[in-house]
Amino acid sequence: MENKISSKSIKIAFCLVTTLFFLWGLSYGLLDVMNKNFQNQLGITKATSGLLQAAYFGGYFVFATPASLVAKKYGFKGGIIMGLFLYAVGALLIIPASNVHSFYMFLGAFFILACGLASLETNANPYITKLGHDEDAAFRINVAQSFNGVGQFIGPIIGGSLFLSIANGSDIAANMRNVQMVYVGIAAIVICLLITFLAVKLPEGSEISGGEDAAKGSGTYGQLFSYRHFRLGAMAQFFYIAAQVGAGAFFINYSVEHWHGLSDSKAAYFFGIALIAFMAGRIVTTPLMKKFSASKILGIYSIINVFIMLLLNITSGSVSVFLLIASFFFMSISFPTIFALSIVHIPENLVKTASSIIIMSIVGGAIMPFFMGHVADNFGTAAGYLLLAPCYLFVTWYSFKGCSIELDAAEHHQVEV
Repeated sequence: MENKISSKSIKIAFCLVTTLFFLWGLSYGLLDVMNKNFQNQLGITKATSGLLQAAYFGGYFVFATPASLVAKKYGFKGGIIMGLFLYAVGALLIIPASNVHSFYMFLGAFFILACGLASLETNANPYITKLGHDEDAAFRINVAQSFNGVGQFIGPIIGGSLFLSIANGSDIAANMRNVQMVYVGIAAIVICLLITFLAVKLPEGSEISGGEDAAKGSGTYGQLFSYRHFRLGAMAQFFYIAAQVGAGAFFINYSVEHWHGLSDSKAAYFFGIALIAFMAGRIVTTPLMKKFSASKILGIYSIINVFIMLLLNITSGSVSVFLLIASFFFMSISFPTIFALSIVHIPENLVKTASSIIIMSIVGGAIMPFFMGHVADNFGTAAGYLLLAPCYLFVTWYSFKGCSIELDAAEHHQVEV
């Protein structure tokens, strides 16, 4: 009977935690639409609108470590509850920001919201891998991430219909009311989920694994960074996230500039298609990893994206937009694959610390849109996409060379001696 109860509680935990993947996917899907919406309604430049991603992903960088510390003291459930609370607070702060039409108040609201998402990601990703046998961990996290993709797809559809369908500055009050309505609705859902997590007893990772993790203690940052493939993996993740966020932040700008007659709201629908391509790329490619090296697939996909970034500067019309959509297919496997390559052969007592650093590396997404915006304001949006080519090039090198652990064995023999 005890095993059956335990199995049931694990299934409940899996379902609840999977909803979190959807929620932060929805938030990210809305973010890039808000970028263009603020340009239209508040009259800001592309460079200034890039500060939205800076605030959002800066929240990830700032809060990943505190989130992991909370999890160590109060468990994964404690970290998730804190994340949901901050998510709801940030969403509700959209109300005063939209009332006064203040871009900088929006930045503050999105920063707090993102701190909540950082806590959710820092805790939900490793927790979902603990809800069952180790050999099925990759399957579980890919199932959960598929719901993240659904959220990312729905976000641009909502934003395109309610935000970008209103002409530039024609009725800013109506636009801001729609923004309020969406984020108040999100806050209501998050609060309901928060109450549910408070009421439901969830198994902790140490309970599922028999307490093995707790017995091993916690490793140091010095130990962790002595692993070469992890150091380079954290850098690869930084550059990849910079490229992914940059590609999404100015997707709508690029589309309307290169496809004559395309409206902002229609471009938002094409962004939704790009996110479907992102989801499809993961679904199609994951089975291939059973036959071919994951690192080599990642390297091939990344070099293809290098060439796509170059082609975006010499093509026009629908071809250019579909090329940009294709880039999302080829970036789809990057985050989980880099994550896996980075932490392979790292001792169990270092994995939680490694996870928090990988989440912190998401700060790459805070930096790239600002520089892309500056380039776009002066030379056009296509030129901004050239900045992404070196990012994909580094991921390519890491895939073929940097993720090798052959040198690490010798290094660690010296470290341990």
